[in-house]
Amino acid sequence: MGGRADRRETDVVTLQAIHHVQLAMPAGEEETAAGFYVRVLGLVQVQKPTHLAGRGGCWFEADGVRVHLGVEPDFRPAKKAHPALVVDDLDELSRRCVDAGIEVRDGDGLDGYRQGYVDDPFGNRIELLEAQ
Repeated sequence: MGGRADRRETDVVTLQAIHHVQLAMPAGEEETAAGFYVRVLGLVQVQKPTHLAGRGGCWFEADGVRVHLGVEPDFRPAKKAHPALVVDDLDELSRRCVDAGIEVRDGDGLDGYRQGYVDDPFGNRIELLEAQ
């Protein structure tokens, strides 16, 4: 897997970050995805590597946040599993969602954060957090 050759099983490995979160989407809906992830959430669509582009789907990122959407032929949205995105203005982002016809649901509380939930155009749950 590309680990250090001198590392033993008992050595501690420190996880450093999450590189990206991948969600599923139906085939052929890349423009719909961009409508939400770019125009509503404010991410930037980035080009997928050439060797992956033929699989469909799309990638979005901004300021160290990366969300990849991959095509699943037997697509079902993630209703429970979800990314939690930290935002700097939950009220403004909630307004943008509502203006785009997207329901914003109140969160059930996470210490130190204001919280809301939205669904992407495919029904995948997205948690929005603003530090208090």
